[in-house]
Amino acid sequence: MSKESRLSMRAKLVLSLCSIAAVLLLSSLISVMEYRSMSSYVSDMIADNINSINVTQKLADVTNSYNLEILAVIGEEHATSLPSFDADAFLSRCDSLRASLASDALLPLADSVEYSYSAYMLTSLELQGVLLSDFIDSRTWYFERLQPRFNRFRHDIDALTSAVYRDLSVNSETFEGAFYRSIIPGMVAVGVGLLLVLLLLFFLLANYVRPLRRMLDGLQGYRSYGKQYTYEFEGDDELGELNAGIGELARDNQQLRRRISALRRRDNGEAQE
Repeated sequence: MSKESRLSMRAKLVLSLCSIAAVLLLSSLISVMEYRSMSSYVSDMIADNINSINVTQKLADVTNSYNLEILAVIGEEHATSLPSFDADAFLSRCDSLRASLASDALLPLADSVEYSYSAYMLTSLELQGVLLSDFIDSRTWYFERLQPRFNRFRHDIDALTSAVYRDLSVNSETFEGAFYRSIIPGMVAVGVGLLLVLLLLFFLLANYVRPLRRMLDGLQGYRSYGKQYTYEFEGDDELGELNAGIGELARDNQQLRRRISALRRRDNGEAQE
């Protein structure tokens, strides 16, 4: 392999670490995007559910107060004023309720509320004629004609409220499920990251730490006992060049030592002669 095409130690380490960082970054982005998209969608639905519950409660409270005022007027022997009811505000709240419903399946229940409200209000408009009539018993009219329509209205309100609560419960569970789904990529990334770290550790131990220890052992044997430096391994980076250079220096040094020893023996032999 040519020197230009091979990867250096630095390039191998940088490539390994960048791979781990890329996996972690990509999984983090996926987790954040998944959580934000699901959180925004489900949060809007939960907000609509809460708003629907508040509106239905206001509708029920206003109508209940109006019904109690009618009952109070009927209980008086000589009523001088009739209870007032802001029908426009009530209908405006009904329109707001329909707009805030998070599910189309709740629209029939909202229609039932409006229909039962209309029936109740039409019947309540008979109050003035009942009070002025000499042959209509106001209490009988109230309990047999108006109160059943009010009960129907409250039943429809309660049915709509219960349905909205169920929808809110489902959306809350969906939000929780979305949260867990959004952290799955992060968990996978952590697992993959740990695996890559272990592989990188094994790579460093096998390709750098162990060769360095063998090189040190070879140098120690060469320096202490004069052994020949024979360690070789398959490496195409700077560590391979370093090992080859050490082996070459060790061989040159041994040859130099042998020449010096030979010269010393020759000089000693000439001196003895």
